Amino acid sequence: MTESEINEPTGPLKGFRILDLTTVLFGPFGTQTLGDWGAEVIKIERLTGDTWRNSGQFRNRGMSGQFMAVNRNKRSIAVDLQHPDGKEVLRRLIATADALVSNIRPAGLERLGFGYETCRALNPRLVYASATGFGQDGPWAARPAFDEIIQAASGFASAMGSDEEPAFVPSLVGDKICGMALTSAVTAALLHRERTGEGQLVEVPMLETLAAFNSIEMFGGQAFVPPIGPSGYKRMKERRPARTKDGWLTMLPYSGENWCAFFEAVGHPECIEEFSVQDPVLRARNIDKIYDRMREIALTRTTAEWEELLLSIDVPHTAFAPLRQIAEQPHLKSVGLFQEIDHPSEGKLLQARPPARFSASPASVHRLAPQLGQHTREVLREVGYPEEEIDRLIDQKAVEAYRM
Repeated sequence: MTESEINEPTGPLKGFRILDLTTVLFGPFGTQTLGDWGAEVIKIERLTGDTWRNSGQFRNRGMSGQFMAVNRNKRSIAVDLQHPDGKEVLRRLIATADALVSNIRPAGLERLGFGYETCRALNPRLVYASATGFGQDGPWAARPAFDEIIQAASGFASAMGSDEEPAFVPSLVGDKICGMALTSAVTAALLHRERTGEGQLVEVPMLETLAAFNSIEMFGGQAFVPPIGPSGYKRMKERRPARTKDGWLTMLPYSGENWCAFFEAVGHPECIEEFSVQDPVLRARNIDKIYDRMREIALTRTTAEWEELLLSIDVPHTAFAPLRQIAEQPHLKSVGLFQEIDHPSEGKLLQARPPARFSASPASVHRLAPQLGQHTREVLREVGYPEEEIDRLIDQKAVEAYRM
């Protein structure tokens, strides 16, 4: 895809302009989804660019696979927000925007001259979304936050491991979960604005978001006041892959009917009474014994034999997909989730298409991830800067423009 081959954006948010002052993963993942859903997203970067441009693996410096995975459907302009002329560029853009999304810590944005009240004065209809590590009404408001910090402080690492030996999920789940929450919050605020004409301040704090997410099942008995039992969810602790004769499988008889069908089919009907699988309360108490028996039985068949049997009795199951082969997972391959695309500077890439489907206003990939400052001139022209003034801003290092 080249600049002359940019597709017309489609999606339910088409027509909305989002200013994206986010970096790394939490914010960019949220704003990319807004772009996938049709919004015009202008990524405002420092002159040195988003730090994630050089994280992970890349063919060319500044365009890592990780960066490109969360920065499609955006235009990039490089602006020095410390420079007076750079500040004026952002002020002009704010006047044209529907939403501003930032994960710069609020105190830092205030010092730059772009706190909420200042931006609201420039554009009263603006949705001003602050993606923070911690709620700004709490004692940790000024602290920096990264995924590991939030997994640790939210109880997520304790749930992954144990209270005695916590463990991190080997994925940036905090950033990604919170990124989805950010998308939802900005979209909801835009809906409110469309109904009332009223802009507002939106805050999406990582710790509160992930702690609330984790509490749904992990509060356990602590969900009652006073507590009626320990925290945690016993079944989660017993979930492990089952080894078969020739590989691995996850099988998940879930209901009483599933468990009865499973033990009947494998020739162990005595387990139905032994483990009281038809009673959900007693089954939950015995879940460790039930899973141990299931894993013993799993060794008696090959993965393919198990898949055939479990499909015939309608018991949830699946073989494991190796990460290196995830694009070949049969269902994902059939629905075309992962697609090869040709990036004009980075060559052939494999990326997931927007997963959400809209029948009337489909999400789309209409722009590939931009080079740093690729659209600086284009965007400045749109807000009224003549060419000679853009040249001056570049010479003064207030902005930077990508040079092929």
